[in-house]
Amino acid sequence: MTTETVTEALRPVEDPELHRSIVDLGMVRRIDIALPVVTVAIDLTIAGCPLRNEIDRRVTEAVTALDGADHVTIEFGVMTDQQREELRRSLHGNPAATAGSTQAHGHAEGRAIPFADPGSATRVLLIASGKGGVGKSSVTTNLAVAIAARGKSVAVVDADVWGFSIPRMLGIDHDPTIIDEMIVPPERHGVRCISMGFFVEEDQPVIWRGPMLHKALEQFLTDVFWDEPDYLIVDLPPGTGDIALSIAQFMPRGEMYVVTTPQATAEKVAQRAAYMARKVNLSVAGVIENMSWFTGDDGKRYEIFGQGGGDSLARELDVPLLGKIPLVTKLREGADNGKPIAVDAKSEAGALFAQMAEMIDVTLAPKRRYRSELRVS
Repeated sequence: MTTETVTEALRPVEDPELHRSIVDLGMVRRIDIALPVVTVAIDLTIAGCPLRNEIDRRVTEAVTALDGADHVTIEFGVMTDQQREELRRSLHGNPAATAGSTQAHGHAEGRAIPFADPGSATRVLLIASGKGGVGKSSVTTNLAVAIAARGKSVAVVDADVWGFSIPRMLGIDHDPTIIDEMIVPPERHGVRCISMGFFVEEDQPVIWRGPMLHKALEQFLTDVFWDEPDYLIVDLPPGTGDIALSIAQFMPRGEMYVVTTPQATAEKVAQRAAYMARKVNLSVAGVIENMSWFTGDDGKRYEIFGQGGGDSLARELDVPLLGKIPLVTKLREGADNGKPIAVDAKSEAGALFAQMAEMIDVTLAPKRRYRSELRVS
């Protein structure tokens, strides 16, 4: 066994946050071989890395798979400031170097928004509602998990800066990692997420005017290492205010999906979000009806919030109704305890989210070139 042999065994091991080989990231500092013991020195990106134990497990499994390596000793260290700067440059570039391109997108300084680039292969899904209380964030969370379950790379921006809730719903239990001012979003259930909830206390109100909100959202899109996801799903705040307008400016190729309940009043209010989208040249791609019915212990369906709202809104907008989600206790419980119901694709609601994910991913997929073709051209 040689150092090269161990290095090649470690090459498939990825950093769980950056999704790159720990060898290619320069995290493997030293390898000592004194069979049956192999010692590997690993430099973590930051002190107190929350996923240190996962890296330990992955490295141990990779090395003990080699003949003769019966025991692995891992010595953890931390990257220097210079190493972190070099890592950030290699993954995320240099903000100053892209200042010219950001001006082309209407931003005075900083890194360009990658999702505004016509060549971006990421589909941007904007989840909107006309009013609060219709379960928009719950739909966003479960739809993201269901799309990720199809093998897609999924990221979520919790743009509901006043009513942020996505981290709790996903069950994320640690803050983003900051590597030389590059924000690495935490991941759960295959979904990466950034939210105002990571930067303020849960019970602290966000009392900001439009310009501050605009800048915060811009930083969510530019300072975060998203790594070209297949889908970026944005949970918009209810209504048609500053944030919705900023998102329209930042990501003009976004597809809007409007969430409503069956109630006629909710459906009429939801129309406003769709009409706002069209006024700013965003595409309205579909409607999702939430809280459609409740099934009692007697097996009978009760339409607590009425019926027909989703169908009526879809007809009015001339877009498909993706699905109707029932009002079930497990969906609410999953939102509270960080176990989205979409994780269980065999449950009634979970199966419906899986069907909607397939419809978005297949039926409603825009006719575009494949990612590989975009990179070659």
